[in-house]
This record gives sequence, C-alpha cells and structure tokens, in this order.
Amino acid sequence: MKKSGRYSIIAACIIVVLVFFDQWLKIWVKTNMTLGENIPVLGNWLNLFFVENEGMAFGMSFGQNFGKLMLTLIRIAMVVFLCWYMRRLIKRDQMDVPVLVTFSLVVAGALGNIIDCLFYGLAFSESTVTTVATLFPEAGGYAPIFFGKVVDMFYVKLFPIPEGFPFFGGSYFFPAIFNIADSCVTVGVILLIVFNKRIFRDHKQETVTAPETADNNAKSL
Repeated sequence: MKKSGRYSIIAACIIVVLVFFDQWLKIWVKTNMTLGENIPVLGNWLNLFFVENEGMAFGMSFGQNFGKLMLTLIRIAMVVFLCWYMRRLIKRDQMDVPVLVTFSLVVAGALGNIIDCLFYGLAFSESTVTTVATLFPEAGGYAPIFFGKVVDMFYVKLFPIPEGFPFFGGSYFFPAIFNIADSCVTVGVILLIVFNKRIFRDHKQETVTAPETADNNAKSL
C-alpha cells in the first residue's frame, strides 16, 4: 500500500474511534443521568457531572440561537477545510505522523460536537434535574436540527482556588466541565502550535521558491 493510502486509513481510523467513544459516552450520560447529577469516578478528583451547553468548548456560550447556528456552520466549514488540507498534504507527500495526529484530533473533536448540535435535539427528549432523557421519544425531540445542546460530563477537581482569585475564586481547578471532543480539539490545537512549522512548510517553500524562479528567468533573458 502506498504511503498516501496508509496515512488516509490511519487518519480515518483515529477520527472514527474518537468520535465513537465521544458519542457513546454522551449517549450513556444523556440516557442514564439527570441534568446536574454527579457520579464520582476517581474520588473527588474526577467526576461525571452532567451539564449541557450551546456548543462552545468547556461550557461557554455564543450569542443564543443565531450564535449557535453560526458556530455550527463554522465548525462544519472548518472540518471540510481541514480534511481538504490534510488530503492535500498527503498527496504532496508532506505529511508525517505528528501532523496527521494533529489534524485527526481537531477534526474528530469538531465532528463530535457537531453531531450533538445537529441531531441531539431531534433524537432525544429534554434532560431535566428530575428526569432522564429518552432516545427517539414518541413526542419528538426537544429542538430542531442545528439547535441541539452539547453534552459535557468531565469535571476535574484537582485543588481549590482561593476565594480572592479573579473570576474562578472559590471553585476548583480545572473549573470547566468538558467532554472527549473538547479534549481532542484542545490537544490538537496545542500540537498545531508545536508542529506549525511542519504543517505550513509547503506554503513557506512556495513563497520562497517563486521569487527565486522569477529572478533566475529574468537573468536568463
């Protein structure tokens, strides 16, 4: 098998596996926990704490319905662009394993939360503090397509933040509640910063080569 084909299969496998586990856990939480319910996993350090948000990472929100719609469309456009760019690097034989993993993580994370926004409103009844949601309810879902809520569940409480600390005083570090998709995007962005020279080297090479070629042509004339 050619290197390009092998890299394409590896990227697809990484994305499919991560999205599967992200969705499996979200569906389990949605259909087994009430909103706000907490289940300790590792003592007080790691908990499953069920919350829902409008779509941004780590429970942030962005402009109600219009902002949510725009955020989902931006995510979809980003996934399309990253898949195109990843394929471009593979075809040009400019792909290596760290870059492949970086793009795969970001794509998988974005897809995981896109699925929530697109389909969860159609597929689930609404979660409340007293009732567990059902999958494919007879009465229909709680929201139209594009307006589903993202399911978050990981609550990490490493140590308390002092009361006088700005914004987060009195809470625990890490204060945000997140999911597997958020983790994929975060790790992917960190790797993107670390490996940015590898990822964007083809543009730099083209930029440097073009003036040199023009100069050489001018001299030959």
